[in-house]
Amino acid sequence: MLRAFLRTAARARSRASRLVPDDDVLLDAPDDRLAPALVAAAHGEHAPVAALLAGTRAHAEWEHRDRYATRLAAFARSRAEWLENWRATAPDDPDARLVGARLTVDRYGDSPDRTALLREVTPAVTAAAQAAGADPVPWRTALDAARGAGAGHAEFERLWAQAVRRSPHHYGCHVAALEYLAAASPGAHRECLDFAERAAQDAPEDALVRALPLRAAFTCLTANGDGGATGVHRSRLDAAADRAIALSAVHPEADPWPAELRNLLAYVLVRLERPRDAAEQLRLTGPYVTSFPWDRDTDDPLGRFLHVRADVRARVASAPGRTGSGHPRSGHGGHVRPGDH
Repeated sequence: MLRAFLRTAARARSRASRLVPDDDVLLDAPDDRLAPALVAAAHGEHAPVAALLAGTRAHAEWEHRDRYATRLAAFARSRAEWLENWRATAPDDPDARLVGARLTVDRYGDSPDRTALLREVTPAVTAAAQAAGADPVPWRTALDAARGAGAGHAEFERLWAQAVRRSPHHYGCHVAALEYLAAASPGAHRECLDFAERAAQDAPEDALVRALPLRAAFTCLTANGDGGATGVHRSRLDAAADRAIALSAVHPEADPWPAELRNLLAYVLVRLERPRDAAEQLRLTGPYVTSFPWDRDTDDPLGRFLHVRADVRARVASAPGRTGSGHPRSGHGGHVRPGDH
């Protein structure tokens, strides 16, 4: 995957004005900063990883730090030598602790015994977050651990207060809180949308948390056994998608950083039967496919993406005389759904 990324990234940017061929699509491709660190980690070297994360901490790049730590922890699940060496040589390094905590929570979160396992490690994860100073990213990990451990509302709110005190608009911490709310109160779509809309309304125009209503819309649209929620909250779901479209527009085309936003936005737009808007986001994302959200119900997220993309293209091409965004209120909705494949 790394070789493919390094070989095709430059070509892909030049083709941003049209959909890239299926063979050039890249799954979870790292950006230009993360890619060299992953290459080094593949060779057992941790110094470039340490430099990357130290830079994000020094410059308070919390969204990048969160994303990089998550990706590095995922890499360490199959290739952990570099992380083990790093933690052995620098046990008090806050960046090594961050990746180690993320790796532990992710591993335990996939276990059949996740509740018991996460209850055991949550105090240590929380203690590490408390020792991290102004960094909000360890609190995102603590929030995820608390949710998996089945923490009560009072305990979760205590952790949440610590997180937002450090960064009131950190996207990852807000996603963790949204997921806790959805898990604690299944079917509480109105509450999830309320929380997400308030967070987005208070955030700067270019903040990633402006996309939180889109994440809430995804939660609403994919809730098991609650198909009626789409009709009840339809106007709010469309508003969430429209807000995310505006956020997508401020980012360059065919860039890996907004790829997850655009992949999620395309997924939601398809579910909302807005194929023309979905097609535009599929164009803007270029070759960059992210496992989330396409891995929701398949072991082949890339295959799912390609199937949905082909269906969207066919849907738009079958109505060449139509104009408009594909928004159902304009009478141009389609019927393609990611779950149909």
